Amino acid sequence: MTLNILHEDELLIAIHKPHGLLVHRTRMATDATEFAVQMLRDQIGGHHVYPVHRLDRKTSGVLLFAKSKSANQDVQQLFRERHVSKKYTAIVRGFVSQSATIDYPLLTNDKLQESKTDYSLIQHYEIDLPFGKFKTSRYSHIWLKPTTGRYHQLRKHMAHIFHPIIGDRPHGCNKQNKLWKEQFQLTKMLLHAETLELEYPKGNPLTIQSDHSAEFERVLQILKKSLIV
Repeated sequence: MTLNILHEDELLIAIHKPHGLLVHRTRMATDATEFAVQMLRDQIGGHHVYPVHRLDRKTSGVLLFAKSKSANQDVQQLFRERHVSKKYTAIVRGFVSQSATIDYPLLTNDKLQESKTDYSLIQHYEIDLPFGKFKTSRYSHIWLKPTTGRYHQLRKHMAHIFHPIIGDRPHGCNKQNKLWKEQFQLTKMLLHAETLELEYPKGNPLTIQSDHSAEFERVLQILKKSLIV
């Protein structure tokens, strides 16, 4: 696999991380044999790279690396001080409101920590697909913008408001996941890190964007073609 490089300069390099690819080796996923850190290093001639943030294995999209320890420290500081803007897109169960903020603390390292996510609606979809006692199924394509960075924050927050992300396990809806697997052979989670914005070095604004995966686009086309007018 050759990684898609979205941006590269003297200090930073960003890739589109495919669904299913781990950022680095971990004891929590002993089945994995490929890792973004090693793959990118090999692809650019052995130059060491430092992941400045993380994406879940099941999440696709923009993944940023620094090319030096000092750049890594600088950009991680920007993340800690919330000077980096991250924007995700997802497909969730049900009809969400036009926009809202989810302010719900999450347990991290046995401590409840402040956790906030803004979301806004892109499109509602009601499709001709019976589900349980309902004659149709309803979904929402949304933007998600976390203002904190907790483990599985977006996935947990959407589950908390009863609009779980389609394809999410274990936080999602098992019945919906089964429905999409049986009807449309969907096995991936529909959460994508689309845009990353920061200023680094100072005075140099940078916007990095990653297109949806083919599978995400396939699901959007299913929703559009099955849309009840």
